[in-house]
Amino acid sequence: MTTVLLTGFEPFDGQQVNASWAAVREVERGWSAPSTLVTALLPVSFARAPGRLRALIAEHRPDLVVCVGEAGGRGRVSIERVGINVQDARIPDEDGAQPVDVPVVDGGPAAHFSTLPVKAAMLAVQAAGVPGEVSNTAGTFVCNTIAYAVGEQQVRGGFVHVPRLPEQMPPGEPSMSAQDAGRALGAILHAALTTADDLAVTAGTEH
Repeated sequence: MTTVLLTGFEPFDGQQVNASWAAVREVERGWSAPSTLVTALLPVSFARAPGRLRALIAEHRPDLVVCVGEAGGRGRVSIERVGINVQDARIPDEDGAQPVDVPVVDGGPAAHFSTLPVKAAMLAVQAAGVPGEVSNTAGTFVCNTIAYAVGEQQVRGGFVHVPRLPEQMPPGEPSMSAQDAGRALGAILHAALTTADDLAVTAGTEH
């Protein structure tokens, strides 16, 4: 049986919740696919999160890995195309670490591309009635470190950013309900499980 590993992050930066974990829990509650779904919480830690991910992959041997983080200021579910080999933290992580221009992996490739069908996933999110996009930057915080770490493993997978929850943002700022984000994640997982070759549709940007 196919096994899917879906991860979210703990709260950070003074927040009481993390939108990524709220969305993962929505997927977990509504999961009815024949695949086995394993969900797990990652620390917002440059040092500890990659090791936790490696341990989960070693334990569960998933056929598909999708890691999810929250992105304040974004209003769309973002399927990340690439993780880059750099840590450059504007704020400290949970451990107080704030690396500047440090590689995720010494001597590693400059970047790892997602092995998710990012275009098919984008269209699946939009078909589910949720704003979705292909993103070409996962930032340089712990989310990007995990996007890169997924690429280091011999497993099909990638990274997705969801907007923060309405209760996390000032009125008028971009946000998304956990239900909508969970529906989008479900659509991404379905697309990844059923699409062998990605679709040749445009999702580029000018900047």
